[in-house]
Amino acid sequence: MYAVPRVGHPESVNTAATTRAPLTHVPLSTRELPSLEPIIPPWPASFEEVGTARLHVRRTPGPDGVPAVYVHGLGGSSTNWTDLAALLAPVAGGTAPDLPGFGYSEPEAGFDFSLQAHAEVVARHIEDVGAPVHLLGNSMGGAIALLIAERRPELVKTLTLISPAMPDRRLDPRRLSDPRMALAYLPLVGARVRAQLAALGPRERAEQVIKLCFADPARFPAERLDELADEHGARAGFAWAAPAMARSTFAIFRAWSTLGKASLWSSAPRVQAPTLVVWGREDRVISVRRAMRTARVIPKARLLVLPRTGHVAQMERPIVVAKAVLGMWEHVEAGSW
Repeated sequence: MYAVPRVGHPESVNTAATTRAPLTHVPLSTRELPSLEPIIPPWPASFEEVGTARLHVRRTPGPDGVPAVYVHGLGGSSTNWTDLAALLAPVAGGTAPDLPGFGYSEPEAGFDFSLQAHAEVVARHIEDVGAPVHLLGNSMGGAIALLIAERRPELVKTLTLISPAMPDRRLDPRRLSDPRMALAYLPLVGARVRAQLAALGPRERAEQVIKLCFADPARFPAERLDELADEHGARAGFAWAAPAMARSTFAIFRAWSTLGKASLWSSAPRVQAPTLVVWGREDRVISVRRAMRTARVIPKARLLVLPRTGHVAQMERPIVVAKAVLGMWEHVEAGSW
């Protein structure tokens, strides 16, 4: 259905065997990128009022111009974008909010955790940043970014979707960081399973997440694992963290069950922003089989499928993702996307 791209070529990556021209060529920027060594710490953060919400937001300094806004996925946080934001910073400064209920952002009372509710919060953040922006989203954040691009096109100059959470209703325990999660909300056994999961230590939780999301967990630096474990440890003290995770998970399932004009598959064709779709061929969370359809239904999309890559390509392959994103930005400016 598609050809696996040859990663790292300075000019282009062939990504799809199709007659639709825009899908056949993803230009990679030849711009020299900053070094990612030594390991970059998370970007500075502060709490910001976004409408009636209070979000924990990390900011990456950059030149004047179109800013970038980064939207993390289910169970993730703003730190998922540290390396990619660093690579793009010479061209675009950026902001990465912790979504309500994730990272360090406490959700408002009454927040319903639907994709649309998350999208409305991020849209207000974009208004504060100064639209239009280069909008990038991963997993659940990709679905949120897609909804913003569809419903608020004036806010989005370009769109990058990294393994977006398009409907994928496979019943496969390998999609979970811990297979017991599938039993956590069942009658009778659910309470016991939830207690077992709660007993896991922060580092064990962090290791499970990386094992699920990376094709090669050994590529995840030890320093990053320490950061992730610290974050899991902090979140263990937030009474709102576990319910936010559960409710956002159920909200994704509800979105995947929605048919007709309100479905994600119906929203995608209405996106008019130039779009880069990136997928890891070894993504266990959202199957790469969704990649071609996603790129085909978005009118101005091109597709990059990366071998030996899992669900968080921006973390596992930040350099090639940065070159692809910059390539899109350059070609959009030149009117050739």
